[in-house]
Amino acid sequence: MARRERVMRMSVEQPLWRALAGYRVLTMLYAIGFFATAWSGFARPWLAVAYYAVLLVWTLATLPKVANAASCTKRFLAADLTVAMAGILLTPFADAHERVMDGGPTLPSIWTAGSVLAFAIKGGWRWAAVASTLVAVANLVERGTPARDTVHNVILVWVASIAIGYVVEVARASERTLARALEIEAATRERERLARDIHDSVLQVLAMVQRRGAVIGGEAAELGRLAGEQEVALRTLVSRGLVPVSRVSEDAAEGAVVRVVDEPEGADPGGPVDLRDLLAPYAGSLVNLAEPGAPVLLAPEAARELAAAVGAALDNVREHVGARARAWILVEDEPDEVIVTVRDEGPGIPDGRLAEAEGEGRLGVALSIRGRLRDLGGTAEVISVPGQGTEVELKAPKKTVGTTARGKAADHERTTEP
Repeated sequence: MARRERVMRMSVEQPLWRALAGYRVLTMLYAIGFFATAWSGFARPWLAVAYYAVLLVWTLATLPKVANAASCTKRFLAADLTVAMAGILLTPFADAHERVMDGGPTLPSIWTAGSVLAFAIKGGWRWAAVASTLVAVANLVERGTPARDTVHNVILVWVASIAIGYVVEVARASERTLARALEIEAATRERERLARDIHDSVLQVLAMVQRRGAVIGGEAAELGRLAGEQEVALRTLVSRGLVPVSRVSEDAAEGAVVRVVDEPEGADPGGPVDLRDLLAPYAGSLVNLAEPGAPVLLAPEAARELAAAVGAALDNVREHVGARARAWILVEDEPDEVIVTVRDEGPGIPDGRLAEAEGEGRLGVALSIRGRLRDLGGTAEVISVPGQGTEVELKAPKKTVGTTARGKAADHERTTEP
């Protein structure tokens, strides 16, 4: 089946970029208009005219750069901040010294704040802090002394840009959370729809083949048995989810993106493992698996050892009860431990038989079951009543210190025991 990719885009951040573009144009016109009303007081008006010409061309030419996060690159941000700081540092050379010392506006005036806000929207509060600090240094150099009004303006820009950057980060996190929730909801609905279709078609056909094969007998009975096993396996697959997927979130030009991708084999080997995935292959027409609806998470090695102990218990059922014997697996997820019970319909084990077999060197239960659980810090208890079957109760703690070589060696060699 071809992999499907579903992308959902949010645009909560987009109005900020549109507002920034408008702010840059308006503040550019404001700076030029202010100069036009006070040009006669400038010591070198031609220097200011040259800067405003550059500012006009730069602001209009870079409007596409502040259209979205993807277009607003780091190189553009650096160049834009350079234009703002150059205008600040040119102010003492273009304007009269008296007006500079009296706290007059710099050449770019409040246009500089737009450059800092671009950093805030693009990279969050940390980028905003760096940009506003550089602007603060340029203002202090321009004035020559840390005057009260200069410090006031610097702190205002610094606080405002960091606050906006923090709000942008919170908005992006909210977008990602909402996108994940919407994707999970859509995947759940699709899974339920497919489950209904499969239940109404494939599962019913397999169940009919199983019933008819049992009635006809002979080779048809074997075919019916295989159909029954496939029905159980398919029903388990449907109930657990048809398509294992992972959801990867990232930021793009239009906000948060959630992309559905295939879950790679063996991903996150150090993370917890769902025990249900390891026990699912044991389910079939002769083995009934009852498990919680939520994941049963254990450390990877603990989950493998516990599943191997369950396999050893089922081997004992087939060896000593019969190949056609029925068995039941019950998984219980407790707060501090996981309990797995394996029960069969056999004749049971006579009293003292396990100790006698261990003395004879037949160590199936001793090593393959009890040894594994002991290495995990858990317990394995065999409860058997003659004529009423055998029940093996496996308890594994959720926090396992480690395992020994005995548990690993038992993976390669499984000895059966009555």
